[in-house]
Amino acid sequence: MQPIGQDLDDLPPRPRVLLVDDDEVNLILTAAALRERGFEVTEAPSGSEALAQLSIRPPDVVVLDALMPELDGFETCSLLRATPGFESLPVLMLTGLDDEASINRAYQAGATDFFVKSPQWSLLDGRLRYLLRSSRTRLELERSKAKLARAQDLARMGSFEWRRDVPGSFTISAEGLRVFGRGPQDRLDFLSVLRMVPADDRHMFLRLLRDVIAHTSVLITDLPLTLPDGRQRVVHIEAEPEFSDQGAASGYTGILQDVTDRRQAEDRIRQLAHFDALTGLPNRRQLIWRVERAIESARRGGHEVGLLLIDLDRFKVINDTLGHAAGDELLIEVGRRLRGCVRHSDQIMEGVLEGLGGRSHRGLEAVGRLGGDEFVALLPEVTDERDAERVAQRVLDALREPIFVGGQECFVTASVGIAIYPRDGQTMADLLRNSDVAMYAVKSQGRNASAVYSPQLAGHGKQKLELESALHKALERNEIVLHYQPKIDVRAARMVGAEALMRWQRGNVLVPPADFIPLAEETGLIVPLSEWALKEAARQAKLWQLQFGFSDSIAVNLPSRLFERTDLVEHIHQCVSAYGVPHRSIQLEITENNLMKDLQNVIPSLHRLNEVGVEISIDDFGTGYSSLAYLTTLPISEVKIDRTFVRDLGITPQSSAVVTAIIALARALGLRVIAEGVETLRQMEVLHRLGCSLMQGFLFSKPLPPDELERWIAQTVLPRKAPWITQADGSSDLSRGQR
Repeated sequence: MQPIGQDLDDLPPRPRVLLVDDDEVNLILTAAALRERGFEVTEAPSGSEALAQLSIRPPDVVVLDALMPELDGFETCSLLRATPGFESLPVLMLTGLDDEASINRAYQAGATDFFVKSPQWSLLDGRLRYLLRSSRTRLELERSKAKLARAQDLARMGSFEWRRDVPGSFTISAEGLRVFGRGPQDRLDFLSVLRMVPADDRHMFLRLLRDVIAHTSVLITDLPLTLPDGRQRVVHIEAEPEFSDQGAASGYTGILQDVTDRRQAEDRIRQLAHFDALTGLPNRRQLIWRVERAIESARRGGHEVGLLLIDLDRFKVINDTLGHAAGDELLIEVGRRLRGCVRHSDQIMEGVLEGLGGRSHRGLEAVGRLGGDEFVALLPEVTDERDAERVAQRVLDALREPIFVGGQECFVTASVGIAIYPRDGQTMADLLRNSDVAMYAVKSQGRNASAVYSPQLAGHGKQKLELESALHKALERNEIVLHYQPKIDVRAARMVGAEALMRWQRGNVLVPPADFIPLAEETGLIVPLSEWALKEAARQAKLWQLQFGFSDSIAVNLPSRLFERTDLVEHIHQCVSAYGVPHRSIQLEITENNLMKDLQNVIPSLHRLNEVGVEISIDDFGTGYSSLAYLTTLPISEVKIDRTFVRDLGITPQSSAVVTAIIALARALGLRVIAEGVETLRQMEVLHRLGCSLMQGFLFSKPLPPDELERWIAQTVLPRKAPWITQADGSSDLSRGQR
């Protein structure tokens, strides 16, 4: 059964009451009535006894008789309120007095409410429960306020209020004071807040305030501050207007929050989004934005914009040799030097440019990193291309000084391509593409220079791109063919081998190797082309073996990178095995310069090839920088005298001296020697006289397709009808007669 008077509310099941009265009868009667109505009652006959009971078991409410001997209710209530932890404890003062002075005295002593003594216990029960509910509500409100204050502290947030018609009415909450580095006891007026704002920002803030107040609009802004202890903070402010009952603007209330950490994070994110993490220069995204703004301004102002694409020369060599850390160090230093070549500005960001005045586009000038070892210099206003060329020259001069990276002195140069708006393009993409064309033109002409874009350069670049695209498809379309130039032993007047020379049959046009071999080497296509040439040469050797008993070798030119491959011997073995010809049917030629450039990587493959019977020939001998010490140990079988020495034979004594030296050196090392580029009978006769009987050149035959070479053998060599054969026979007879 529910106790009498118990409400179904959120009060404790049996609220604890401390009942204090010096009248024993009243004490007994009141306690019994309260217990009957569901209260747990503790009795105290005096004020001092009540104060002692508080520390033993704190009650939920105190019912206190006002008139008691020694320590009356008013004094007891005052002492209770002064005891820590009981400042908010509900106190109901019981009094037989009904005068206003006693009531006021009860409230002054700290009583929560008063009740005139009477036997109307139900009224007392209701009054106590009301006090308990009010106390519970007030406690919950205080907890909520404490939580809110804690949350505001954690969020570094506070509130403020300003009344328009009340002087000095600007007030900030305790949490708001902490945002400004002040304590709850401090007072902070509006002028003190303004003094914390830097002068430039202060003027802008006051203009904003005047505008907001004039239009009774919402205030939202971020305000930089310097606190009294010197800390730099950013405070976010939001305020809304307040209105009187008549609808007139009466002031503002708002919140303020320390957003310094958030702003720093946003600045960091913005930095990462717009600037290169390695060099700190504007990145591709920021460059695109700047160039687009510069073009817009140039279109309105009628001036030109310069764009410089700066690509470092041979950066990959430094990166691969010294490591990526050294490469990064180099890029950082290059970025620093390039920054000094222009009026570089890091501060221009989206939303800021418009506020900088009529010449604001000049602030866009900067150097940025496009990616890898490519940089871009933006010149937002130039008079003509000569302005851009002067900046390009400053860039080249700045990079001329050595750079120390990885403990080593390095020299780095750059190729600079220049494009001008509007002449060379209307968009960022156009300018970048055309400056790239100009930059590659510099690369092809030797690097370490600058060039201004022109349509002629674009034509060359387009032609090269089309050629590269077609070359990729040439093999699968069977457009690559081999022509063969015979090697002649003039003493015996017979063919003793042939050199396979690659040609590109592109439609009805025969593309010479000088036009596509460098491109194949640059793009890496030289590898599949060379592999195909080895297989095709083996196939042709087999056909000639069957047709006219060919037993010599076909020479194939290989780039040095193929000699570095560990599977080269296996690949050649597969080629010759597929057609049933011996390994000696294939001879490999490598130019002297390529041999010496990658000598250490090439030597192992040379020995393996020599072991299986594949002969090695050094092409263009005498034009490079061979070491005689290496020549004595390399497993080579043949050297070819370069055509530059053959050309002047019989004309200059120096050429005869060089050829004589090469022949003598080859004989001493036990090597065959063959002269290439023989075009006249005079050259042939001198070579023969000097002791070189193996020759190759247009005097005998130009490079021919296989079927034409077969006809040449049948119609020229075998019938011995060519002039060189007659000359060679005469020279041989003369030599025999002299002997």
